[in-house]
Amino acid sequence: MTTQSPLLSRPGAVEAAGPDAGVAAHYGEPLREQRALAAGTAVVDLSHRGVVTVTGPDRLSWLNTLSSQQLTALQPGESSELLLLTVQGRIEFDARVVDDGGTTWLIVEAAEAAPLAEWLNRMKFMLRVEIQDVSEEWAALGSTKPVEEWAGLLSWRDPWPHVGAGGYSYSVVAEADHPGLDRPWIEYLVPAAELAETVGDRPLAGIHAAEALRIAAWRPRLGAETDDKTIPHELDLLRTAVHLSKGCYKGQETVARVHNLGHPPRRLVFLQLDGSQHTMPAPGSQVLLGERKVGVVTSVAQHYEMGPVALAVIKRSVGPDEILTVMDGEEPYVAAQEVIVAPDAGQVVGRPTGFLRGTH
Repeated sequence: MTTQSPLLSRPGAVEAAGPDAGVAAHYGEPLREQRALAAGTAVVDLSHRGVVTVTGPDRLSWLNTLSSQQLTALQPGESSELLLLTVQGRIEFDARVVDDGGTTWLIVEAAEAAPLAEWLNRMKFMLRVEIQDVSEEWAALGSTKPVEEWAGLLSWRDPWPHVGAGGYSYSVVAEADHPGLDRPWIEYLVPAAELAETVGDRPLAGIHAAEALRIAAWRPRLGAETDDKTIPHELDLLRTAVHLSKGCYKGQETVARVHNLGHPPRRLVFLQLDGSQHTMPAPGSQVLLGERKVGVVTSVAQHYEMGPVALAVIKRSVGPDEILTVMDGEEPYVAAQEVIVAPDAGQVVGRPTGFLRGTH
């Protein structure tokens, strides 16, 4: 059963559906809210997010052995991102990570908290760790700028799009030109019982505003851009969520093999959609090259400056200059692609053609 946020009682609030049920899609003025969120004058209710805690003296070294990320040196208040992969290197969980010196906090999608806590509990063996799903007790609030009054709250700062230590960019765009720099992102953790009091009279933006800024920043989201075959390279997640030189973990062999080949089978793209229509395609719509299906739309939004935009996952073989068509039922939408993940290794910024990077 979905728990509804108390902020849905705010004037104009319209509840979101699907994975964002329980919080507001918008409060009556979606584009105005989006501008305010981008400017840092509004915050967004993320209280539907899942929160899992890991305590105990072995917590960081233990998570380090399980995940794609190097966590043994994580300092209190420092933010990171980790992936838990299958043996085949496919993404099972994607968690935002922050440690407060005694507890490691994992912020995940709403539906992922219970399965993640269960999975971690199966993996703890004799180690000194305790895992809890505390989603009912804690809530998250999102902002593009630091909120001075919340300086004492535990917060996670999205490392995207910076390439972290041991990470790697699959983009054709240099980090200094990455659109993700226009969307710094902070998620504050507050006791759920104090959510409304913490927000006070601060302006609110709906989750649709947050999603539009995420799409424009090329930031992948678990459950949207992922399916049961997704590997990190396809979404450019090696830049923030994978350390290529850490010790062994489940799925590492696939990560190393695909990285050395230099080209994952699919790639994430940003789509500028034809804005002449009064509708937008739904996530799951087919992406066509001519009459051939080459991918699927994963996220769609109306951006306050660019109009209708989307993320899609398409076959690596699709040329970067091809004009694509998105089909939602019988409705076609012309889509111009911007390359996020390069089709070939030689097109990656800073990676010469033929370069093979080893892993340890």
